[in-house]
Amino acid sequence: MRYTYCPDCGTKLGFRQAGDDGLVPYCESCEKYWFDSFHSCIIAMVVNEENEIALLDQAHLSTQFKTFVSGYITPGETAEECAQREIFEELGLELESLEMTGTYWFERRGQLMHCFLAKAKKQDFKLSCEIQGAQWVHYEEAINYFPQRKGSAMPMLYELYLKKLEEGQPWKPL
Repeated sequence: MRYTYCPDCGTKLGFRQAGDDGLVPYCESCEKYWFDSFHSCIIAMVVNEENEIALLDQAHLSTQFKTFVSGYITPGETAEECAQREIFEELGLELESLEMTGTYWFERRGQLMHCFLAKAKKQDFKLSCEIQGAQWVHYEEAINYFPQRKGSAMPMLYELYLKKLEEGQPWKPL
């Protein structure tokens, strides 16, 4: 988000050179720079011991495709804490393993996605009210349920999981 007015005092912002960052919105009244900001989120592909992937139905995100667990990082929370919280809130699953795979810029929504592979024991889901449905789908079939379009972190996480399987990489315990 690009600031137009100072969030502290409401003054219309001008621009001032900020070192190597170039021209940045600046409040003359508060003598403060207001750098562009964006939301930080998590996306997590949850798998079980039978190599099944948890796929969610979330109408507010897509009615055409299934999704992975995702959510906003709250102030004071680490990306790892957020991933564990979101997985528990949305699916009711306790994790055995959680591995951060990197970050991904989600251009369409202007969000920085912190990407995770997570492992949980297979069990029935306890869905939150924001999830319309969820199912365990074998990894070889799962790719048919999520978007392959540019701009989605899902195919990238899926490919990392396939690489982990091919190479026999162990899961790191929590």
